[in-house]
Amino acid sequence: MSSKGEVEIVEPTPAERALARRVAEARATVPDLELGVVVEMSAALSLASETRVSITSVVLRACALALAEHPRANAAYRDGRFELYSSVNIALALEHSSPVIFDAADKSPPELSAEVSELTQRAERGELRPPELSGATFTYADQGALGIDHPSIVITPPQAAAVAGGTVRAVPTVRDGAIVPGHEMVLALAADNRILNGTQAGAFIARVKQLLEVARL
Repeated sequence: MSSKGEVEIVEPTPAERALARRVAEARATVPDLELGVVVEMSAALSLASETRVSITSVVLRACALALAEHPRANAAYRDGRFELYSSVNIALALEHSSPVIFDAADKSPPELSAEVSELTQRAERGELRPPELSGATFTYADQGALGIDHPSIVITPPQAAAVAGGTVRAVPTVRDGAIVPGHEMVLALAADNRILNGTQAGAFIARVKQLLEVARL
């Protein structure tokens, strides 16, 4: 027996193999740009409570609307050219798979919430079909569910961008000149710098932040 104790060899699942290839490809070939913003989430939390939906669905709705407004974020870099997509298809990064929410910009927070719940449950049971795992134009990871305050994410090539959300934390905030209870969440953006320059990437994540803070979704 080695100093490491008994060694168990575990073969990765097909999904884990695919993820490993994508991450290696992204790190080796994509000149990525990373940005982070702090979002005041009180309005978004109120919307989630009023409509009885998950906060993830509210963030997904904001991302989807911002993607529709910023086509280069809902795109890909292929063979020296830009592919801009008319459909906003968001991959939901889960532990072992990334099911896709198709036409996310056309769905309300309640519709997104129901779909996220269904896809997550089916992913846990291993019931997702190959067509439900392909065709994404963007990726979102809810790392707040893992208790992560400061999230990070790697692009899934050839997608132009991906966003991760952290935990929603109770914090004091200034409103109308007074210190009042508030809530904040960090959003992390990873973007392919070949298709999104710093200004374009900043405009996209700033729009997501604005939509969440206004919460008219």
